[in-house]
Amino acid sequence: MKNTFHLFLCFLLLLVVSCSSNTNENSLPETPNEEKFYFPPLNATTWETKTISELEWNENQLQPLLDYLKEKNTKSFMILHNGKIVVEEYMNGHDASKVWYWASAGKTLTSTLTGIAIDEGIISLNNKVSKYIGTKWTSASLEKENLITCKNLLSMNSGLDDRLGDEVLPSNLHYFTDAGNRWAYHNVYVKLQDVIAQANSTSWNSYFNSKLKDRIGMTGSWIKLNSSNVYWSTTRSMARFGVLIGAKGKWNDSQIVSESFLNEATNSSQNINESYGYLWWLNGKNNYLLPKIQTQLSGSLIPNAPNDMYAALGKNDQKIYIVPSKNIVIIRMGEEANTTNLALSSFDNELWSKINSLIN
Repeated sequence: MKNTFHLFLCFLLLLVVSCSSNTNENSLPETPNEEKFYFPPLNATTWETKTISELEWNENQLQPLLDYLKEKNTKSFMILHNGKIVVEEYMNGHDASKVWYWASAGKTLTSTLTGIAIDEGIISLNNKVSKYIGTKWTSASLEKENLITCKNLLSMNSGLDDRLGDEVLPSNLHYFTDAGNRWAYHNVYVKLQDVIAQANSTSWNSYFNSKLKDRIGMTGSWIKLNSSNVYWSTTRSMARFGVLIGAKGKWNDSQIVSESFLNEATNSSQNINESYGYLWWLNGKNNYLLPKIQTQLSGSLIPNAPNDMYAALGKNDQKIYIVPSKNIVIIRMGEEANTTNLALSSFDNELWSKINSLIN
């Protein structure tokens, strides 16, 4: 009996070893770790680079792209891959030390700060705006004004009349329809800056500097222009912000803004204009509306760009393009390429045709 028991134990041991061996032989090889995002050091001019040949892009298409950009009144252009600089060019009298305006591309800074304030529990997206800044901030009745939430300001569907100009004064903010029923590109989003300042008992600039600018090494400043608050910076500061968003809100080991908020911000915020998130423009959707136009247009915002691309678009072709599937961030600053515009222009699709020739 004793020998039989020993033989049984040996059989079990051989069976376990055999199964373990078969499992190892049939298991799939491990996927190599994806390259981590690179974050340039704070308060430093050093920034790691990567070559076009490393990425196996079409190097002979770089010069045609740069020639096109120069011809189209561009001042600066950058392409970054996983945070490293692949292309950085300055032209038409601009250089790395000079600042330029973000125009409406800077709306995404306000979106991001709103996300940070939500993450910190300072404000709630679905609370009415008047909870934070008081009533009579519009000329609408109290009943209609109280329908407008922070989310409506982020989504551009406040229901206020956009035909009266961009001045964000009560006398200029008239009721058009109930909040949520109409998408209209309007400067009223800037009231979110007052919401955040009031809720945090500080100034907008102070909150922006401590929660975003200083934490990712940006330079630049907000400059008041009538009711607008326009951000001006170097191209590399715009690129730092692009890298933060491309890295899903992280900077090194710090989560500056939650990934969950950014996911929400870069998806359709309402069903009237599918191509608009929380002050971000979205590619690859079924339809879109443009500033000052109420006609819904069919198709993708920028047909030549990848479907998963989303963008910060500013007056006269200020651009931040972010493409998660390719791990790239693209920056363009300059004068208008073709004609004066508020956001999207024909330049976007033309430019992406040139970019595709380089990167595909």
